[in-house]
Amino acid sequence: MGERVRVQAGDALPLPIRHTNLIFSALFAASLVYLMRRWREKIRASTPLHVVSLAEIFAICGLVASLIYLLSFFGIAFVQSVVSNSDDEEDYIIDSTRRAQAPPAPAPCALLGNPAAAPEKMPEEDEEIVAEVVAGKIPSYVLETRLGDCRRAAGIRKEALRRITGREMDGLPLDGFDYASILGQCCELPVGYVQLPVGVAGPLLLDGRRLYVPMATTEGCLVASTNRGFKAIAESGGASSVVLKDGMTRAPAVRFPSARRAAELKGFLENPANFDTLATVFNRSSRFGRLQGVKCAMAGRNLYMRFTCSTGDAMGMNMVSKGVQNVLDYLQDDFPDMDVVSISGNFCSDKKSAAVNWIEGRGKSVVCEAVIKEEVVKKVLKTNVQAVVELNVIKNLAGSAVAGALGGFNAHASNIVTAIFIATGQDPAQNVESSQCITMLEAINDGKDLHISVTMPSIEVGTVGGGTQLASQSACLDLLGVKGANRESPGSNARLLATVVAGAVLAGELSLISAQAAGHLVQSHMKYNRSSRDMSKAAEEADRPKKC
Repeated sequence: MGERVRVQAGDALPLPIRHTNLIFSALFAASLVYLMRRWREKIRASTPLHVVSLAEIFAICGLVASLIYLLSFFGIAFVQSVVSNSDDEEDYIIDSTRRAQAPPAPAPCALLGNPAAAPEKMPEEDEEIVAEVVAGKIPSYVLETRLGDCRRAAGIRKEALRRITGREMDGLPLDGFDYASILGQCCELPVGYVQLPVGVAGPLLLDGRRLYVPMATTEGCLVASTNRGFKAIAESGGASSVVLKDGMTRAPAVRFPSARRAAELKGFLENPANFDTLATVFNRSSRFGRLQGVKCAMAGRNLYMRFTCSTGDAMGMNMVSKGVQNVLDYLQDDFPDMDVVSISGNFCSDKKSAAVNWIEGRGKSVVCEAVIKEEVVKKVLKTNVQAVVELNVIKNLAGSAVAGALGGFNAHASNIVTAIFIATGQDPAQNVESSQCITMLEAINDGKDLHISVTMPSIEVGTVGGGTQLASQSACLDLLGVKGANRESPGSNARLLATVVAGAVLAGELSLISAQAAGHLVQSHMKYNRSSRDMSKAAEEADRPKKC
């Protein structure tokens, strides 16, 4: 039904309507005045009133017409008000009946908050603390210790931040998180937490296992593309992996009065006869940290000692650092002129792309491979073997060489590595070295089938410690069957996680390279990750005046 237009007292009228009202009002007044004067003259002259002239006829018509118009315009508001009251009552009765019959609306998500609800008033005691934090009388970092309530401390800190900055931060949730679980190990000065979607790709058929891989990302197409790679691998019989090395590194930097003295310590550390003594000193701080070797490099009188050790199911940075400190304390007795500049001298190398990691490895060094059947390449990947092999050479090998890449001979290994790292509680910054990867594609079986492999020398993962103990991340590890430490075979859970990362990278590389070879990359991103709307037309529509 058409919408009724209601004219109420106080409403502003459009300009044409106001002009029309003035014209008819003037016509009514002029006609009435003219007729009254004529009737008065006729009465004085004893002329019959029913005898009218042509001018009087026009005046009578104008009077009647203007009267009808003015009554119809100004009287409609009264009529509509009567009708509208009846309609409102009827609408209320119908709406009430519908609400009574309809099922109850679902409760709003607690994490999103209720915009209609009035904000809860902060207790007076907390108000005083907020005021003192804002004034700088109480340092924000002591709130947890002072209050003994991590959730309350986070809430007070967030409110103080709001008052200081003037920013509401409504979209940053506070409730629904265990702040005690991050105290002293994951994050300092918390004011909330960021929500990130987690997708699941799978199954990944790897080394005879069927695995579903969690990926936390905001990049459209990433999970779907990896899932397509998993499908191609599964329909071709699965993938296999091998862990070549498993050892975390730490490289302190020390300085001597001369290069000769630095060289003497280098010789001592690299002498196989001294390894058992160094291992005994190194290993005494951990049940799982076991020294594997020491390699040294010099720069003038500075010496960089790269210690490598096994770390069980932990990623192991803290473990290896403790062992290194033990050795440094031991060496200080025989080399009193040794000046320890830093426990980390960047020869490790942590969270930086470095040739030493690419060549020597850090964390888990993994190779993962699969043979993709010709019919699968055509049916699932929508391309052919020759096209993907050629693209890999031109793009991943030659193109990366032209760019001067260091360990970046791949299509997008970092995409998959980072998504899995965030989902499983790894250190996201370590995706730098963990994403070092060379992707190899070859045509085999007379050019019919495709052999694909990824070699990743520096996957740094753990299943205990750090963010792995948080509830969401722990659940993702549990999905993979690698939650916590493996007591029967220490280190096997972390190694399995590393192979899963490599297997997912294998699938992601296979799918993306195929999409690029087939020319489908832009189309898929337009479908899943971008708007397909013609933005030039959208701009024209935005500039076009809107009708009220």
